[in-house]
Amino acid sequence: MKQYRIATIPGDGIGPEVIDAAVTVLETAARRFDFALAIERLPYGADHYLATGETLPEPAFTHLRDDADAILLGAVGDPRVPGNEHARDILLGLRFRLDLYVNLRPVTLLHPDLTPLKAVRRSGGQAVSGDVRVTTRPPDIDFVIFRENTEGMYLGRGRTEGDEYIAEEVNTGRGVERIIRAAFEWAKAHGKTRVVMSDKSNAVPAHTIWQQKFRQAAAEFPGITPEHRYVDALAMEMVREPERFQVIVTNNLFGDILSDLGAGLVGGLGITPSANLHPGRVGLFEPVHGSAPALAGKDVANPYAAILTSAMMLTELGEPDAARALERAVRAGLSAGVRTPDLGGTAGTRAAAAWVAEHVATEDRA
Repeated sequence: MKQYRIATIPGDGIGPEVIDAAVTVLETAARRFDFALAIERLPYGADHYLATGETLPEPAFTHLRDDADAILLGAVGDPRVPGNEHARDILLGLRFRLDLYVNLRPVTLLHPDLTPLKAVRRSGGQAVSGDVRVTTRPPDIDFVIFRENTEGMYLGRGRTEGDEYIAEEVNTGRGVERIIRAAFEWAKAHGKTRVVMSDKSNAVPAHTIWQQKFRQAAAEFPGITPEHRYVDALAMEMVREPERFQVIVTNNLFGDILSDLGAGLVGGLGITPSANLHPGRVGLFEPVHGSAPALAGKDVANPYAAILTSAMMLTELGEPDAARALERAVRAGLSAGVRTPDLGGTAGTRAAAAWVAEHVATEDRA
């Protein structure tokens, strides 16, 4: 029986609650699909930082790098640490120090009533008018965003000169090339036919490196259509016609913004997962939502993002059947009305997780 070593960092606010919920579902999936989990709970977060002054000590980082198969992070951020030192060291520290250059964020509409976009009359995927008899339905939204995760504005480089506050954006040929190539390779592996690269090269000269590397990579994938959009135009098109997108690749800052926009199109941050990856290295998996300290301990946090993040983790670990079972269970829960207050329901965190776990355990395997 395969065993996977999962290090959890529940973190702050609602983080411990959603990680506990995800672990409940993961353990159920392990029993059904015949693999084992060695789950380790690490204490790092605001409470630990305030008590000890430690953010993520070097022995802990080395342990995560060398001994874990995957890291599952809840959320970090606490008003008692206004400078967010611990959160930066834990989250950005792991991303940068492990060189997790791919931030992969799916944008998938799991239930039609979750999107704020209005339903339109469609026939064959196109809006129509007149007396043609067609059904009215919301758009089909199912794409992924490849966000460059180790460069850009988030390196924190800059300076202050008088009343000028200067932030530097870093783009290297190596960094840009590898995230673009990762997007094309994922598209090819998953049968996708279009990859959109987004930059602001008409206003930011440094972004010409994105144009160059995109053209070079596209030439190596003749079965995939490369498209380019300036980021402002892309944001508009994501709202106007989200169903046309399959794979989007962009820089750190734009990817952060566009992925939250994508989350808004499909129901919000409470159901949005993400993965931080570097092939061959331990991955960091985190729901996109924040720590929401005001909701902590009230059993109202949505566990679906953490559960779907766990599904991404299982896929990367080589357990795709278990991953798909988690995804189907979340879809079934949404259809059955098992929803937390952020989605207009009354289910608590623990109850929603228990429902999903039961679905995973008892789903017809045929």
